[in-house]
Amino acid sequence: MSATTNLAVSGPMRRTWMPQFLRGRPALACGAALLIVLVGIAIASPWLSANAQAISPLNRLRPPSADLWFGADQLGRDIYARTLQGSRVSLMVGVSVALLSAAIGLVVGVLCGFYRRLDAVVMRFMDALMAIPSILLAIALTTLVRGGVLLVIVAITVPEIPRVVRLVRSVVLTLRSQPYVIAAIAAGTRQPLIMLRHIVPNAVSPLIVQATYVCASAILTEAGLSFIGAGVPPEVPSWGNIIAGARSYFQIAPWAIFFPGIGLALTVLAVNLLGDGLRDSLDPRASRRL
Repeated sequence: MSATTNLAVSGPMRRTWMPQFLRGRPALACGAALLIVLVGIAIASPWLSANAQAISPLNRLRPPSADLWFGADQLGRDIYARTLQGSRVSLMVGVSVALLSAAIGLVVGVLCGFYRRLDAVVMRFMDALMAIPSILLAIALTTLVRGGVLLVIVAITVPEIPRVVRLVRSVVLTLRSQPYVIAAIAAGTRQPLIMLRHIVPNAVSPLIVQATYVCASAILTEAGLSFIGAGVPPEVPSWGNIIAGARSYFQIAPWAIFFPGIGLALTVLAVNLLGDGLRDSLDPRASRRL
C-alpha cells in the first residue's frame, strides 16, 4: 500500500514543475525549451567562444578536433565561435521583425477594420506589396541602401506587414459583428474606446501566433539574403554568410556548412513548434477538443 501511495503522490509531484498551460502540449513545451536554450546560447556567446574573426592560416580547413570543436573555415577561423555569434544576428533579426510587423500590423489592421474609407486605400497598397515576392522586395531594399543589421530588419519587415495587416483586419471584421461590440456601439461608446477595450484584446491571440511564423520566416530570409551577399556585412558573422563562404569547399570541408546549417534548422524548428503549440493553446475550439 505504501508503494502505491508513493507512486500516486510522486506522479503529480513530478509534474508540478511544469506550468499548467504546457501540460498536454508537447509541441509547445519542446519549442519553448529549445528556444530558451538557443536564446541563452546567443546571449552568452561572447563568453562561450573566442574571437570569431581571428584568422589562422595554419588551421585552414582543419576538421573538428579537441581544440576546434566545429573545425575551421577556409581562412582558419573558428567555426564554433562563428556559429555561436551568428545566432545573435539571426535571433535579433527574427525577434525584431516579428515585433515590428506585429505592432504596425495591429495598428493598421484595427484602423482598416473600423474605418471603411481608410480600408479601401490602405488595403490596395497592401495588396500591391503582397504582389511582389518578399525575398525580391527585401533584396531590392538592401541593395538600394547598403547598411548593417538595422537595414536588414527594415527590409524584411516591410514585406511581412501586409500579411499581418490582413490577418488583423479579418479578425476585426469578425469581432465587429459580435453582440458585445454592437451593444457598445448602441450605448454610444466612442470608437477608440471600443477598439482598445473589445477589439485589440481579442486580436492579440492570433497575432501572437502569426508573430512566431513571421519570426521563423524572417530568420530564413535573413539567411538567404546573407547567403547571396545582400544581407548583413561580411564582417558580421551570420549563418547565411558562413554557409555562403564555405559552399565552395563543401566536398573537402563539409563541417563548415553542417554546423551553421544545424543551428539555422534548430532555430526555425523551435520557433515553428512554439507557434504550433500557441495556436493549439489559444484556439478555443482546440481547447474544447482537449
